[in-house]
Amino acid sequence: MKRNLLTLFIATTLLFSCSSDKDDLNQENGIIGSWELTALEIDDSTASDDEKFAQDILSFLSEINCSLMTITFNADLSVITENSGNYLDINVNPGGTGLDVPCPTEKDTSVDSYMYEGGVLTYIDENQVETTVNVEISGNTMRVNATELNFADFNDGGVLIFTKR
Repeated sequence: MKRNLLTLFIATTLLFSCSSDKDDLNQENGIIGSWELTALEIDDSTASDDEKFAQDILSFLSEINCSLMTITFNADLSVITENSGNYLDINVNPGGTGLDVPCPTEKDTSVDSYMYEGGVLTYIDENQVETTVNVEISGNTMRVNATELNFADFNDGGVLIFTKR
């Protein structure tokens, strides 16, 4: 499960780490700013164990004000992604009654570009592979359908929730 959780964060980082260049398209929307991954919404009746585990970890880290991933969209179409998912250390607490997940102190940072128009976020990675995903922004909340990201073991659905800071 830990491996699948890390795959979720790595895939999210890859999604939010590339793109193309249309400048005035972003001025009409509220994507510009810093967004923190704060939750994973799932349907408990259909979610896999991996999805439930990822939801629990994100919920726990959010409660202790630990930012596992921050994505900053700039007006110049650059995007900075800071991801601590590769540095998660998931253990059982000393009492053996639950998980012990300290907030990672290390992070990977990438600076790339993006395009956002009409609720569609597009990235082009360093290999010129284009990734497009629909996002919904409402106030300070950005929702990304995890199914569109094609995560292994996250096929039943789920929505990644980013909160604007």
